[in-house]
Amino acid sequence: MLQYEECPIFATQNYRHMGRIDIEGMEFYAYHGHFRQEQVVGNKFLLNVTIEADCDRAGETDHLNDALDYQKVYLLIKEEMEIKSYLLENICKRILDRLYREFSTIRKATIQVAKINPPLGGQIKQVSVTMSR
Repeated sequence: MLQYEECPIFATQNYRHMGRIDIEGMEFYAYHGHFRQEQVVGNKFLLNVTIEADCDRAGETDHLNDALDYQKVYLLIKEEMEIKSYLLENICKRILDRLYREFSTIRKATIQVAKINPPLGGQIKQVSVTMSR
């Protein structure tokens, strides 16, 4: 009879350790929007990103080189926010595409981009678009 640790169902080397990384409340002032005024005056944007990634190696080694570096994720998002877009959907797609190009351990990513007080003709706290890949 197999011992507990010999049984393939319970052998820990067969499992990957998936982790969820949330970076919340990133704030940027940027020049996105459909209207000319938005691209000249700018607006405040809030971003949240959730990344599901393989965390096995980082969990074993405790080394940043083996982890998904949060600072690099933030800097990547900051760079993308500096590129003018007409639509929040375009910003989301560009960020997701870059994340997948830069980080091979990502299994799923979700980005939410919110424009604070958008010029829609009334008092609106924010409008946001959320995309996943």
